[in-house]
Amino acid sequence: MELNLLSCTAQRPDKRGIANCLAEFATNGNTSLANEFMEMLLEGDIIDIVVDDGHSGSALRALRKLGIDYKIVE
Repeated sequence: MELNLLSCTAQRPDKRGIANCLAEFATNGNTSLANEFMEMLLEGDIIDIVVDDGHSGSALRALRKLGIDYKIVE
């Protein structure tokens, strides 16, 4: 499943939590790339990630918990 991460609406974003979530659920995720994506997201850039279909429910719950707005790309 492909997602567009639009913004982070959390008042005090959990940078470590966001980076860990991206590293865990993105199919091409690794720690350094996840940290880079986290910084870009917090600066206001839209991030495109692909989530393994087997983890899509968990990934969406984690993103909502972290205050990240997303859009599912068909």
